[in-house]
Amino acid sequence: MVLLDEWLVDRPDLRRMIATWLRATLMHRADYRILLPEVNDLQELRIMLADRLEEWAHQYKTEGMQQGMRQGMQQGMQQGVQQGMQQGEALALQKLLTKRFGAISPEILAQISSARTEQIELWLDQVMDAQSMETLFGGPAAH
Repeated sequence: MVLLDEWLVDRPDLRRMIATWLRATLMHRADYRILLPEVNDLQELRIMLADRLEEWAHQYKTEGMQQGMRQGMQQGMQQGVQQGMQQGEALALQKLLTKRFGAISPEILAQISSARTEQIELWLDQVMDAQSMETLFGGPAAH
């Protein structure tokens, strides 16, 4: 803009027209959401934009942080729900195993606690048809 201002130093009419056009362009872009005061030429527009730059940078940073916080909270809640579901299914599996086969060995408890949700769901589907905990979990009796 400085070069344009210098290039049109002897054309105040063009300086004003270009400044007006730039202002209108910035104000009409919905994604910019910029409100600018009236300006008479490029020099005024340049000064006004320089004054606003810091304000816009701060707004951008603040909005970005707020959006990041919202996304982080949403992801955290989703992970919490998934983790809660996994723990609930693991507890249900342990209750079914205890009711059907008796005490659960520490090794099988460790397998259940480190298993992914899909694996726990598979064990839940198979627990009623399994001959023993060992056959369900691939222990020595399974071979």
